[in-house]
Amino acid sequence: MTPAFTHCALHVRDLDASIEFYRRYCSLDIVKEHGEGKGRTVWLANPGAERTFVLVLLGGGPARTQGKDDMTHYGFGVPAREDIDRIAERARAEGCLHWEPRNYAPPTGYLCAVRDPTGYVIEFSHGQPLGPHGDSA
Repeated sequence: MTPAFTHCALHVRDLDASIEFYRRYCSLDIVKEHGEGKGRTVWLANPGAERTFVLVLLGGGPARTQGKDDMTHYGFGVPAREDIDRIAERARAEGCLHWEPRNYAPPTGYLCAVRDPTGYVIEFSHGQPLGPHGDSA
């Protein structure tokens, strides 16, 4: 038996703000939705990956805080190094940049991190050997 990693579920403070954030920063779309009010839940995925991996957002969660030295995060790969700089610039202007862009030795690559509306930290990276934009070197 080999279990498959299919989803990550997060309780979020403001579901609609979180949906908008993940659309704008991560290009995720709603693929399933059920419930109402605090029980409302959405599944988000990259186009074409709806049956592979989803981010599940559950409404009604508490705000979160995380220190700059706490490396707890989840990550998204991007196709170009310049994408990291664009994401960081937007996040800086919107007051949600968590880690400035920085370069790390392989396999980590070039990255920055952004806080979502609940306070979860999302890393954006280029040069990691993961996902469709992975560096095969």
